[in-house]
Amino acid sequence: MTDSPFPLEPTAAEAQAAIAEEFAFFGDWSERYQYLIDLGRKLPPFPEAWKTDAHRLHGCQSLVWIVAEGDADRLVFHAASDSAIVSGLVYLALRVYSGRSAAEILATEPNYIAAIGLARHLSPTRSNGLAALLAFIRQRAQAVSAA
Repeated sequence: MTDSPFPLEPTAAEAQAAIAEEFAFFGDWSERYQYLIDLGRKLPPFPEAWKTDAHRLHGCQSLVWIVAEGDADRLVFHAASDSAIVSGLVYLALRVYSGRSAAEILATEPNYIAAIGLARHLSPTRSNGLAALLAFIRQRAQAVSAA
């Protein structure tokens, strides 16, 4: 298993609360977009060997690759994007879901999206890509739960 900095918080709920608190510091969306870009730069290195069509997340306009490792007890996600803002969205999703049990992943709705106002400020293509990313995470958690 590859090293991952996630999870940063003990639970997915605490991760979502921390994200909402951090974004509340910013007064406008230009500052929030800059913060998203800064978060995307914190993603751990993603091996070039994983940047294949097999790991490509379809449904995103940007290139996004995602790899899942682990089992129902602990599922770790590694991901990267060629887009700065999408990398920030990936970072937030991994912060909430990576390194958690499949049961916790499945029990956690992505409330941070509404809490920080992302839904209203993303283009339709980025919203679709974020939905595809969250669906992949959920599907993987369901698959390891059933195994």
